[in-house]
Amino acid sequence: MTDKTSSSATDTPDTSDETAPSGDAPVGRPVVEVSPGAYKRLTTGLGGFALAMGACLLIVLAIYAVTPRGGKEVLPKVDYGSQLWAMRNGAPFTVYAPEGLSAKWRPTNSRVTGLGSEGEKPVAWHLGFVTPSDEYGALEQSNEKASDYIPRMANSSKPIGTQQVGGAVWTKYHRKDKKANSLARTLPDGTSLVVTGTASYAELAILAGALKPQAKDAALSPSATPGP
Repeated sequence: MTDKTSSSATDTPDTSDETAPSGDAPVGRPVVEVSPGAYKRLTTGLGGFALAMGACLLIVLAIYAVTPRGGKEVLPKVDYGSQLWAMRNGAPFTVYAPEGLSAKWRPTNSRVTGLGSEGEKPVAWHLGFVTPSDEYGALEQSNEKASDYIPRMANSSKPIGTQQVGGAVWTKYHRKDKKANSLARTLPDGTSLVVTGTASYAELAILAGALKPQAKDAALSPSATPGP
């Protein structure tokens, strides 16, 4: 008698439930289908991002192109008119200020000290410029004792000679370690004028020669006060 059960049994596993790979899709990786609308949104977003990044890069390059280079700071230009007015009308001495300097002399800082203070405190005015040669030159002016004020402003107490500027004699000073050149002069009323900085003596002489005495405003002058 033949055993039908044993004759129909096989050792081959049943693979009827497995999905056979088709096309070029890798075996074991799911195939993700994207609708045409979703594909358009994805590609459009990437394009917009690329355009935005390109625009940012152009802005950065434009800023870099117009930014001064060379390691030197560009100082802002200042208007020292208010300090000049205050000194001219409030200082206990005749104030000197530059007149006729070219536009290449850029005023970058102005500072007044001691004005309006009580007692015998000295009054001083500092006015700094960037010179046409891109160096620094400053006017220092005060009624402080000249023997104290001039050496401090010139960074030196040892004169190295004199220089004629517009018919006036100025004393020359030099401080090598600070690259400081200075021209100094004491006026008859005891007021000191010092032009100093990294600028050459030739440029400092231009600044010194431009200094002119400043008259007080007529409205504030005692002679303009109405009589009884």
